[in-house]
Amino acid sequence: MTVILGALLTIAGVVYMAGATLRRGRLSDPASTAPDRPAPNLATPGPTLEPRRRGLGFLGLSQNWPGLVMMGIGIILLLSVAVL
Repeated sequence: MTVILGALLTIAGVVYMAGATLRRGRLSDPASTAPDRPAPNLATPGPTLEPRRRGLGFLGLSQNWPGLVMMGIGIILLLSVAVL
């Protein structure tokens, strides 16, 4: 039972962190084809997946601590079974 709980917590932590990153906003701003829409603020011309000022804030501990805690507890549970 401990192995299943540890595996579920580890997977849930990874899924939580991936979901939190995706919920923070669009990763790209495709080029506008409509004349009434403003041109996107991109680092390179044309459609790209790299916004101009995204930064690495999505990797910070303040946003990902619940996922890291779930993963840590899951790994500890998995290691405790391996030691016994």
